[in-house]
Amino acid sequence: FLQYQGYEKVFGFLFTSDRLRSLNDTSLMDDCVNLEDALKNDEHKDIDGKELFGELLFIQDLIVDSMGPLDILKFLKELPFYPNATVVYKILLIIHVTVASAETSFSKLKLLKSYLRSTMTQERLNGLTIIAIENNVLDNIIYEDIIEDFISRNSFRIMFFSRT
Repeated sequence: FLQYQGYEKVFGFLFTSDRLRSLNDTSLMDDCVNLEDALKNDEHKDIDGKELFGELLFIQDLIVDSMGPLDILKFLKELPFYPNATVVYKILLIIHVTVASAETSFSKLKLLKSYLRSTMTQERLNGLTIIAIENNVLDNIIYEDIIEDFISRNSFRIMFFSRT
């Protein structure tokens, strides 16, 4: 939750149109400058906080419906006059708040790669990891069809090799 709190502190004012419209000029300016600082690397910056402030003032008046960040970005793409706001909403939507999927993968890998399985090949380990992660897909597989297909393919080989 600490990662989300940091994310919310920087981008929180952009989460919904209602939240954006509820800000007064001073709060909006502070949030824009804070966002500029967060997106700055040395002297390079993705946005200009003061220009973003001006753009968001106009956007506050234009947006009348309750919208989320994706809806606001779609709205901004129709209006090419707000480059800083468009960049900010793109960044907002592509930043991962959590790495839960990666943590799940490593957790499953830790269970699979025990001391006894340390001699396992990488290909087999990858296969078992995918099976462990995607076990809900595995529940829907009809094993009888796979077994019959395997038997039919191998019975041909057995008959072919036994004749030679």
